[in-house]
Amino acid sequence: KAVIAWGSCSSWGCINTAKPNPTKSVPITDVIKDKPIIRVPGCPPIPEVMTGVITYMLTYDRLPPVDAQLRPKMFYGQRNHDKCYRRAHFDAGQFVEKFDDIGAKLGYCLYKVGCKGPVTYNSCSSIRWNDMLSWPVESGHPCLACSEDNFWDRGSFYAHEPTILPPSWGLGIQATADRVGLAALGVMGAAVAVHAAASAVARAKSKEVNKDMGVNE
Repeated sequence: KAVIAWGSCSSWGCINTAKPNPTKSVPITDVIKDKPIIRVPGCPPIPEVMTGVITYMLTYDRLPPVDAQLRPKMFYGQRNHDKCYRRAHFDAGQFVEKFDDIGAKLGYCLYKVGCKGPVTYNSCSSIRWNDMLSWPVESGHPCLACSEDNFWDRGSFYAHEPTILPPSWGLGIQATADRVGLAALGVMGAAVAVHAAASAVARAKSKEVNKDMGVNE
């Protein structure tokens, strides 16, 4: 029915095609042209993902739906970042600055020390590894994007992605959950003030109407 490319080497070429690629290695899609190909990347891929793809094919007698890069959508449809348990720290601007600081001890987001979770599509953060025991981020190490194409040549594993910025950075790099909360309270306070002003105007108009009608309040 298809050729399943297990792992990042067959899917993308991985370290074999890293610059300068002296052996001229290529991914399987450059070799096999006459059969459907399903990519199951990862270095290595998650065992449950591997068996899940085969189980789907045997159960439904068809190939699983794949994305534009030929990866099964059921396992590669979301980023590791989307279900990461450290995501709340990312949104709040709480980051590990170096591996032995207080942020590392408190389990803050690993984005600043190179985590590629925001640009990595895989199931690591939901299925995890070793019977759901753990995964790199839970062990205190950033995601390296090992299931993404060309990850060996994307620069340092420990430098953050410059195109992905936390929402809290709009309040300054040192923004914390408290500052984000204060900003929200400021918006809420403005809304309350507008409501109070509108209510006062309504009461004043009501008094004028009652006065004109000779009604005592």
